[in-house]
Amino acid sequence: MRDISMILKSVWKSLFVFSAISIIAVSTVSAQDAAEGRTLFKAKCTACHALDAKMVGPALTGVSDRHSEEFLLKWIPNSQAMIAAGNPEAVKLFNENGKVAMTSFPELDEEKVKSILAYIKEGEPKAKGDATVAASSAANGGGTSGLSIAGIVAIVVVAIVILVILGRASKLLERLILQKQGIEIEEDVPLKVGVRKMFKNKKFVMFFILCLIIALGSWGWMGMWNTGVHTGYQPVQPIKFSHELHAGTNQIDCQYCHNGAFKSKNATIPSLNVCMNCHKAVQARDNYEGEISPEIKKIYNALGYDPETQKYDKSKEKPMEWVRVHNLPDFAYFNHSQHVVVAEDAIRKAKGLQPTEPVCFACHGPVNTMEEIYQYSPLTMKWCINCHKETDISGQKNNAFYAKVIEAHEKIKKGEKITPALLGGLECGKCHY
Repeated sequence: MRDISMILKSVWKSLFVFSAISIIAVSTVSAQDAAEGRTLFKAKCTACHALDAKMVGPALTGVSDRHSEEFLLKWIPNSQAMIAAGNPEAVKLFNENGKVAMTSFPELDEEKVKSILAYIKEGEPKAKGDATVAASSAANGGGTSGLSIAGIVAIVVVAIVILVILGRASKLLERLILQKQGIEIEEDVPLKVGVRKMFKNKKFVMFFILCLIIALGSWGWMGMWNTGVHTGYQPVQPIKFSHELHAGTNQIDCQYCHNGAFKSKNATIPSLNVCMNCHKAVQARDNYEGEISPEIKKIYNALGYDPETQKYDKSKEKPMEWVRVHNLPDFAYFNHSQHVVVAEDAIRKAKGLQPTEPVCFACHGPVNTMEEIYQYSPLTMKWCINCHKETDISGQKNNAFYAKVIEAHEKIKKGEKITPALLGGLECGKCHY
């Protein structure tokens, strides 16, 4: 009897240690994997893929269900090698997607590919209306992932179930041994008394409190870390302007409307007069049984424009109150022109953008696929700093600004990787007044 009791105590201790370690591991490793995967996905994959929409390549949500991990670990770094080798699954996938060659990524090792797959599996929620959704990864300004919280809860539940089963087994063994020895068996303890007795057990109470602290700490950390982070923010606008239609289908250049991005601090929102350059003639009547589109009518009403007489009535003009989507804190300074003009080539290379894609996609995401615009990137300080650390600006040596900096820093060797962080990109005054 004593041996059985000692064995059960040993099992209890092992389960306690295992559960604690597992909880900590899930809450850190899982979040780190998804965080690294998100960073890699944004840099390597977004030029051709989205999670939930087909672009050049297929939507990637559920890709781990459609293909084995073994296949994906080989396909993602070098799909062309698999196609050339005649892999049936690779050839089929290639043909299904218009025989468009996927870029090879020899720099992606197995662990990095697994991180990307972890991010794809976890996904990134988008907010609708005025809702705010927190960033999903620590590397991009997010906190503990939903997957890690679910893992914590699952481990706690499994541990409690195992402990209950062991308790039942222990009790059954005791009853059998006592019966064999001819000792009178006491009646079962009522549930309330059993629960009360369980919470008098110091080891159980300590385990319960530890689980509670870790769970509440994770949720609290996630809440604090995501304060002010608005990834996925998608407010309702006064006009249902479709970037997918204008920038995607009609391929209107970003600068046509946001002409301040290449020459000033702000990208600027175009005046309705810019809209009228096209919509004096384009009225989408074919889609509304000969009537002018309701959204185009909103432009006319705001400008006091009469489409029948083609004249403006200034007395009927009223401002169009757009809702700002991307909004940095007042103490943060960001200059569009410095990034999209001076560092355009470096940013394109770092984010893996195609020549036909505007550099705007680096921060604003694939705008040409967005029916309604939403905040694509977290825009946190950590997100900006990571970009400044990783973006290689060595190719900017011919730029007058960087030429002077390089000349002033004689210690920088020729050909050595140069990042904004080395040139003062992490100085507080660069972003904060």
